[in-house]
Amino acid sequence: MEAATAVTWLPVCKTTDIPADGGACALVKGEQVAIFNFARRGEWYATQNLCPHKQQMALARGMIGSAGEACEPKVACPFHKRTFSLLTGACLNGDECAIQTYPVKVEGDDVYIGWA
Repeated sequence: MEAATAVTWLPVCKTTDIPADGGACALVKGEQVAIFNFARRGEWYATQNLCPHKQQMALARGMIGSAGEACEPKVACPFHKRTFSLLTGACLNGDECAIQTYPVKVEGDDVYIGWA
């Protein structure tokens, strides 16, 4: 049995800072975090901003959409077109690279990410 990891909720931005069906970057504890407002789905996601393919800070500018029959939410790197699950961080192109994901909650017009 795995021990539960305590999550600290950190305020990162206002909902109006992130475009509908798009993303933006926030600096959290010295790390760039991409935050996505998937308005079409009424969902919010957060990942690392670093694309692991070419080590560029680019994911916040990526295109979001859905993949496969399960309509899994994804982001595509704007430069390399690698796609990553916004739920798990797994690369959906079959590559072994993956990205870090973070839990997100919205309270009023404040956006928080969970930081372990």
